[in-house]
Order: sequence, then C-alpha cells, then structure tokens
Amino acid sequence: MRRAVGLAKWGSEVGGESHDVIIIGAGVAGISLSYFLTELGVTDILILERESQPAYHATGRSAAVLVELDTIPALHQLKVQSAGFFRDPPSKFSEYPLLQQSGALLLFGGPMWNMLRQAARSLEEMGTRLELLSPAEAVARVPVLSEEHFEGAVLLPEDGQMDVHQLLQSYTHHARKKGAVQQLNTEVEAIRVENGRSVGVETRTGRFRARWIVNAAGAWAGTVGRMAGAAPIGFVPHRRTIVTFPVPEGVDVSGWPLVQSEVHKFYFRPESGGLLLLCPMDEDPMEPCDARPDDLVVAEGIERLTRMVPRLAPRTIRRAWSGLRTFSADRVPVVGEDPRLPGFFWLAGQGGCGIETSPIMGQVAADLLVSGKTDRFDAQLLSPSRPALSAS
Repeated sequence: MRRAVGLAKWGSEVGGESHDVIIIGAGVAGISLSYFLTELGVTDILILERESQPAYHATGRSAAVLVELDTIPALHQLKVQSAGFFRDPPSKFSEYPLLQQSGALLLFGGPMWNMLRQAARSLEEMGTRLELLSPAEAVARVPVLSEEHFEGAVLLPEDGQMDVHQLLQSYTHHARKKGAVQQLNTEVEAIRVENGRSVGVETRTGRFRARWIVNAAGAWAGTVGRMAGAAPIGFVPHRRTIVTFPVPEGVDVSGWPLVQSEVHKFYFRPESGGLLLLCPMDEDPMEPCDARPDDLVVAEGIERLTRMVPRLAPRTIRRAWSGLRTFSADRVPVVGEDPRLPGFFWLAGQGGCGIETSPIMGQVAADLLVSGKTDRFDAQLLSPSRPALSAS
C-alpha cells in the first residue's frame, strides 16, 4: 500500500504517529483484518481499542460455534466461504485445531421446513454439507428430544464448536510478527478530516494519522461513523444471552451436536466441565453498552427449554452472560469505503456472524483497502452504498 503524501510531515509537526492503516476496534473484525493485510504486505497497522483487553464485548462473549446455514443468502455464502479456513487453516497458522466438527442439528417445522427440503440440493451445490433427518432420526442422535415438537431436522456434520481463543491468538500472533500493533485503553474521540478525506484520529493519549481509517468498532460503529461525518448508516446493537448449567443426572451428552430449535427459539450444546450451554436466542435492541443478562430473558429461555426438553431442566445456573450483536438495516455486514468520506472504511454490522465470517470478511476488506477490488465475493452485497442502507 502506498503511503499518502505528507503523512510523516503531519506526524512530526504535531507530535503524532503516522501509519498506513488505523483500525478502530480490536474485536475479531479488526484483528482478522490486520492479519490479512499483513499477508498482502501491509505491515504498518495500528489497532486502537477502548477497552483494557481485545475482543471484550461481542467476540469474547459468543457461543463459539460454526453453523453455516443461514436464511440470508449473503450471510450463508460468507459462512460457507469461511468454513474451509476453520477446517483446514493455512500451514502453521494455529497451534491447535480451530474447529471441533461436533455437528449442528437444526430443528424446524411448518413453512421453514418445507422451504429447506426444497432448497437442500442448491445449498449443497453452494458448498454446505447437510443431511435432512426425520424426527425419529434426530431423536436417535439426541435422545432427550421428542418427535412431537418438530417436523424435521437439518444436520450439518462438518460444523460445530470453535476455539475462538486460538483463532484470535493466531490472527494476532501472525499480524504482530509482521508489524501490526495493538494499543489498548485508547478510545477514539475524534476523526480528523482534511480536504474532504479522513486522515487521522484523536485520542486522549495522542493523535494518529493514516491513509485509511477502518471503523471496526462493533456496537460503537454507528457512533464512530457519526463522529467522522460519514454516511448515516444505521446500526442497532442487540443483546444476546448465554447461560451454563450442570448436565442433569443420568443424561449422557457425549457426542451431542449443537441443537437449535427455530420453533422454540433456543439452542443448547455440551460445554466442557460437565456443563450444558443454553442460549435463549434473545435479540433486544439497546444502545452500545457493557451488556448484562436480564433475569426475565434467562427465565423465559429456561422455561422454553424445559417445555420442549424436560429432561434438561436446570436446577441451578452456573453462569450467565450477555454480549452485543450489531446489525445493519438489512442484517448484512457493511464493508467498504464510505461514499461520502474518502479514506474512511467500514467493517461493521456482522451481527452474530463475526467470528464465523472473519476469514472471508477479512480477506475481502484487505483486498478492497489494497487494490480497491476483490474477486473473492460480490463486494456490492456488502457495500456501504447499497440501496438497502439508504433509509437506515
């Protein structure tokens, strides 16, 4: 990447630093981008993170699963194109496997089940390995289920639990080896604009200048965009809650896949240490914040689980936590240079798919920053200029 004319001069005059790329946010979006940029030879990268640790809000509070199937075509394609990276990472990328292919069992009923049966072949042609199961076949895999609660199931045998810590550590390790730097406890307070182009950021600890400012601020992406005077893209954070509880006595969960019920709106899966993880699939809109669980949401999720799978009814809750999933108006991520503000680049709105799509999203963003185009994915589907965002 060519360094913009005058970067070093501006830095020396005001006592700041100059970089090729500044990334705002050290979640999986920003960290993966730094890795893929360094793979393309861009090594002068500064990641600024407002918290005291990376991946604090969304990435660090996820359920850590890969489930390729998605009803939004663009997201399904992004997940499929990323899945191969998790199953077969680049040589020496990670010390341990990134994915345990324990499977995902998705339960359906009504029109959705009929639609999936009709779409199964085309989904497989897109690269998703799946098996359609009858209720009896699904119960044979997870005996606590009851056939009366769903009409059919989709098994994704190559999906499953991800080692998010290993993924983030690997992205970070390789990017740092080539020069990328993370600076924690550094909140961006202003975006510097000169001659109609974003050229830097201001923080309490100093000023930093760069050819590209990347907005990977997660739930705060809209705030950063308004700060810069960029296009008014609407992002709404939504709380998602997870609880863990001991496996009930007499229940053997070994070998179980993740089980998700679209009818009852929850999913559960085995967790290490003799626990089960339950997500009530809540989606409560709220302002960017350090999200905390709501007792009513937890209670309602447990009630739905108990009604469908009474043998898993928890007696005690071991732990509960919440994170924020941030969506654009059409629930598709936003990746690309802002249509109003050159030099300001969006990498936001990943919803609940930031980890699952980080390989392809990171590569697409890196391609666009370096050469302005990509052959990996239809960038127009992610563009901040797409019509679906104009009314947000």
